[in-house]
Amino acid sequence: MNQAKAAKRAAELREQIEHNSYRYHVLDEPEVSDSEYDALMRELSEIEEKFPKLVTADSPTQRVGAPPSDLFSPLEHPSGMWSLDNAFDFDELVAWGKRVERVLGAAADYYTELKVDGVAVNLVYEEGKLRSAATRGDGRVGEDITANVRTIRAIPMKLRGTSPPELIEVRGEIFMPVKSFEELNIQITEKGLRPFANPRNGAAGSLRQKDPKVTAGRNLQIFCHGVGAIQGAKFSRHSEQMDLLRDLGLRVMGQSARLEDLDQVFSFCREWEENRHNVEFEIDGSVVKVDRLDHRVELGFTSKSPRWAIAYKFPPEEKTTRVKDITVNVGRTGAVTPFAILEPVRLSGATVSLATLHNEDELHRKDIRIGDIVLVRRAGEVIPEVIGPVPSRRKGKERRFVMPTNCPRCETPLVRPGTEKVWRCPNEMCPSRGVRSIEHFAGRAAMDIEGLGEKTTYELWDRGLIKDPADLYSLTREQLLELPLFADKKADQLLASLEASKSRGLTRVLVGLGIRHVGPPTARVLAGEFGSLTAIARASTEELAAVEGVGPIIAEAIRAFFDSGRNMGTVQKLEAAGVTLEEERKARPQGKLTGKTFVLTGGLEGLTREEATAMIEDAGGKVASSVSKKTDYVVVGENPGTKFTKAQELGIDILDEAGLRAVSEG
Repeated sequence: MNQAKAAKRAAELREQIEHNSYRYHVLDEPEVSDSEYDALMRELSEIEEKFPKLVTADSPTQRVGAPPSDLFSPLEHPSGMWSLDNAFDFDELVAWGKRVERVLGAAADYYTELKVDGVAVNLVYEEGKLRSAATRGDGRVGEDITANVRTIRAIPMKLRGTSPPELIEVRGEIFMPVKSFEELNIQITEKGLRPFANPRNGAAGSLRQKDPKVTAGRNLQIFCHGVGAIQGAKFSRHSEQMDLLRDLGLRVMGQSARLEDLDQVFSFCREWEENRHNVEFEIDGSVVKVDRLDHRVELGFTSKSPRWAIAYKFPPEEKTTRVKDITVNVGRTGAVTPFAILEPVRLSGATVSLATLHNEDELHRKDIRIGDIVLVRRAGEVIPEVIGPVPSRRKGKERRFVMPTNCPRCETPLVRPGTEKVWRCPNEMCPSRGVRSIEHFAGRAAMDIEGLGEKTTYELWDRGLIKDPADLYSLTREQLLELPLFADKKADQLLASLEASKSRGLTRVLVGLGIRHVGPPTARVLAGEFGSLTAIARASTEELAAVEGVGPIIAEAIRAFFDSGRNMGTVQKLEAAGVTLEEERKARPQGKLTGKTFVLTGGLEGLTREEATAMIEDAGGKVASSVSKKTDYVVVGENPGTKFTKAQELGIDILDEAGLRAVSEG
């Protein structure tokens, strides 16, 4: 076979393989046997081996052909990935629905689907070809897992259809079917390795393999559930976007529906709550989204979540097990929390051996004793908690737990301030508090310092080498080599990770400092508004509270943090170590609307919501999500919501589309 004939045959084989992958992984309607599929793959591999120039980046053979990576580099998403607020019962779901319809001033329709317990992923296709794949990360920047995602046959490397969008950002959930998870755990247990706790951990662990060939050997699947940035296509509804994803060959959740009202949403949720185990994958609830995209624009976002979507979490399952012991944990804020050590029990897809007891009052109110048989559940399917004992099963040997009067780590007398329910260790130099703070600083959501586990951190603390996060940057290779189990390679890896963390940026530093109430969304807002840690530290409570998404409570917590001499000492050491404490501020354009705030409501005939926003911002103005006394103009289109009424009540200037163009373009 010459190269021309080989190229033709390779193209035919790729088309057949992708077609059969689509039939098997997306439609669940295979047309060929596994052996026939394997034969096609073998033939293509042989051709590409003989004619290397014929290998293409999107060839099915390249799903397992990428070399192992040294690490997962950060990858910025074209548009932000938001997390969802949760409703843990029907009252909360009803309250959310009423808020939606109150803002819109009318009934909405909804798109509802099962919530898969998997790993969020962002796929970016350009000109129909898979360009990149990343984890959610902090919502703005995730980990580049492109090489591993290419091994998942349910994810096409080339979209179907003759004219896919120029660019499309596809949001999905990668998961491992329950049966595959159980088989995997048997395999790794036989090798003497630690099994995964649940299918979600199995999927996450399989995705984060250094060698894509390992990922390829795991049966990972995907459901695509949303679209982020898109070029070359426009839609009025989310359900239309889901139809497009199906047409492009992407797997979309079959257990989904577009529903006309909240009553239908509630029926959907109740039905699947009763049938949660009748699917091949782990689910922990339903996701409810407003279907119309213009309604979504009007509803807007909080600092971390869209107001137009919510996750209804199914009530947690409950199991009984025995309390082997009760002890306490000292957190980074000094809070001393009792928790139960349990006989391991399988619960909601996870193996549970520890559970929170919240606080001393709650522990005594429930009368939970060492040796009790107790009911355990996973609160929100995440944090295990003890509901209460089963008194009828007591044997008389159970023992009541007595809260310690001194910190179990530093022996400092515990205090219980004011009306708080929590005992605290007041010693800022307590090893437990310090270690937890440093672990938080090094965590993936903050500075992402690999190789700094709990044992290593405690060892460094006990040797007096670190007393706050900034001390990490003073560690030397010689000091690390003195630690147990630290050899040259491990020491070099930790030092390299520390060096790399210096350039993570101001947002990550703010998260890492552990300021109360300041998570990634608020940290991004602060970084964008002030541009430097110095500016944030000098800002007054009023200046901080005036930032959209911050408010007085968070502002007071920020001010209290920077009023501490110890905290400012940490900041100064971070600066001296060369940690980046600044972030480029996106300057607002200056124009005739500078200093003016607009609110948009209703549909404009000649402008999309995005185009109207761009017009205002290009002229220096600002677009807010709600009407207040600070609003200068409310732009009203067809079918306006309650914002129009509120604007009339406050006497705010009302503009139609022509008026908006006049003040913007003038």
